[in-house]
Amino acid sequence: MEDLIKLKMWDELMRAEIDARKDEIAFINNQIHSNPELAYEEHKAHDAFVSVLQKLGFEVTPHAYGLDTAFSCEFGTGGRLISFNAEYDALPGIGHACGHNLIAASSLAAFLGVARALRESNIPGRVRLLGTPAEEGGGGKLRLIQAGAYKDTAASLMVHPGPGHKLPPTVTAVSYVRMLANVKMRVHFTGREAHAAIAPWDGVNALDAVCLSYNAVSMLRQHIRPYERIHGVFRAAGERPNVTPADCTVEYYVRSDTKRHAQELWERVKKCFEGAAVATGCAVRYEALNSYADVRPNRGLCRAFVEGMPEDEVAWAEPADFLAGSTDMGDVCYECPGFHGAFGIATGDGEANHTKGFARVAGTEESLGRAVSCAKGMAVVGFKVLRDEEFAEGVRREWEGDMGGAREGKGV
Repeated sequence: MEDLIKLKMWDELMRAEIDARKDEIAFINNQIHSNPELAYEEHKAHDAFVSVLQKLGFEVTPHAYGLDTAFSCEFGTGGRLISFNAEYDALPGIGHACGHNLIAASSLAAFLGVARALRESNIPGRVRLLGTPAEEGGGGKLRLIQAGAYKDTAASLMVHPGPGHKLPPTVTAVSYVRMLANVKMRVHFTGREAHAAIAPWDGVNALDAVCLSYNAVSMLRQHIRPYERIHGVFRAAGERPNVTPADCTVEYYVRSDTKRHAQELWERVKKCFEGAAVATGCAVRYEALNSYADVRPNRGLCRAFVEGMPEDEVAWAEPADFLAGSTDMGDVCYECPGFHGAFGIATGDGEANHTKGFARVAGTEESLGRAVSCAKGMAVVGFKVLRDEEFAEGVRREWEGDMGGAREGKGV
């Protein structure tokens, strides 16, 4: 009974600390939302975080891990290490239409809560807040992984906003969120220029190769799994109608439930490009972009999040259908046990992620309140990993087993 009372005391302490730091949390949220910055250009967000954390007495490493707009802030000594991920990049033309301001605010709040519990309890352990730039296609966390930011991490956590109108009325968050792996490729076709009217027979038309491959990929879609996705755009398709296009480029995303399945699907898509090149006489080459792994939620962390949420908030722990998007948090899940929960904000029809309507709702006080509620749940989970040896070992064992399945191409 005494241990249970202590646990409740630490949970309440963290929640109280998060409430006490509402001004700092709101400042970060509003600063980021009001000043949208694209991938690797998040200088204002970076500087705002560094300033707030330093004023609160924390030691901060700006421009961390060789990235100009990343930062790292760690508190505690010894024991296990957990991390919270603060994303803050925006989208071109539509600002924070994926709500990264809310991700940043919730991760800051969770970090502050756990840091307070560590300070008061003298429990061995470390909590790290990572500023993770360039999630929107830039692969910021991939570069952080390569630099060792997640090495020896017992758990890494974050939550992401989504359209609340798609959730049941009584549910505000979802703890067990699966997202697809994504192979990203830029494909270049090279032909030969010619005057399209005077000597078209001298030309080799790269635009023909692009169009032929596009139609072939479109036909392939009827033979893929229901949750798989293939989509692409023309990046370059010629300049003038009277010049046979010699250099044309397309960019494609190929998604499936696991890294292995996404790569296998890409090999099928690749044959569409190879066939188009043969048919038109063009050369073809491939430029690999930042591909993302699938998000593989840790069930132990998911269950603990549901239990740690405030009493007036309801979260699901059961596996839901795949969210058809992808994120570099998936790659973190391959490095250490990961948690990537989701919460709903008050959107309406047509206001899903990556829309102007979502960007508007992401800036409201109500949305920040939902992010903070999830931060309290994350803080409880994070501190449990640090203080509870049996729980942390269980989380680790599950992750190791899941990684064995991932190497065989198995989903979660």
